[in-house]
Amino acid sequence: MPIITLTTDIGQQDYIVGAIKGQLLSADASFNINDITHYLSQSNYPQAAYVCSNAFKYFPRDTFHIIILNLFEKQPNDILVARYQDQYIICPDNGILTMIAGKIPEHIIALDIRYLQTLLEFTALISDTIRKIAGGTPLEEVGTPIRSITEKFPLRALINTNWIEGQILFIDQFENVVINITKQEFEKERKGRNFKILFTRNEVIEVISNNYTSVNEGEKLAYFNSAGYLEIAINKGNFAGLFGLKGYTEKMQQQNASTQNRWFYQTVRIYFE
Repeated sequence: MPIITLTTDIGQQDYIVGAIKGQLLSADASFNINDITHYLSQSNYPQAAYVCSNAFKYFPRDTFHIIILNLFEKQPNDILVARYQDQYIICPDNGILTMIAGKIPEHIIALDIRYLQTLLEFTALISDTIRKIAGGTPLEEVGTPIRSITEKFPLRALINTNWIEGQILFIDQFENVVINITKQEFEKERKGRNFKILFTRNEVIEVISNNYTSVNEGEKLAYFNSAGYLEIAINKGNFAGLFGLKGYTEKMQQQNASTQNRWFYQTVRIYFE
């Protein structure tokens, strides 16, 4: 019973997600289909990589992960199927694969979709491809082996002797804010020193909490979440909205106007002393 996950930017207000699941089940009724999310932001690749990488690692080997993200930003030529960490990632050739993997996986094939026009034509091809691979067809026989793909890589925190600066990766539905600083990076740079977490212009947190119960209702806190990333929040409050924090997007990076002003609301800096 092959396991398949679906992660998209489609939303769930129309029939498309249901139709894709129908295609998969028509290809093989034994497929076990699981939703990750259908509310990715089309322009926020770091957010998509954060969600995907931290969900995928909990699935068993040989799981097929379908990612549909920003598919029609330009006319797509290929869908990639990659073998990565004993699982399969199926996604457009738009950089999301290397954002998740942090490198070009060893085994990748391309499915030529230039002759297709609609999303459901693409996903029909994906459904048939998964059926073949699950049935034992070698990866290199279901598509064209490829090494030259679009490359984009995860955001890295900026590190200095006395500070580390991270970007906002993700803002959840409760407006808690995830920063691209891991506990391992934090402790490595901290070296046992005191610290101040500074966001916007003058807001400070000086303690790492275990969880929400560490502070009173309405108080702000910082802690390392289940994925090991720094998260800042308010106990029973909307942190991002209250402080005007915004998630990173490629469009924001490309727009040079007012970049300095935006940067205050997209980054968090930790000072060590």
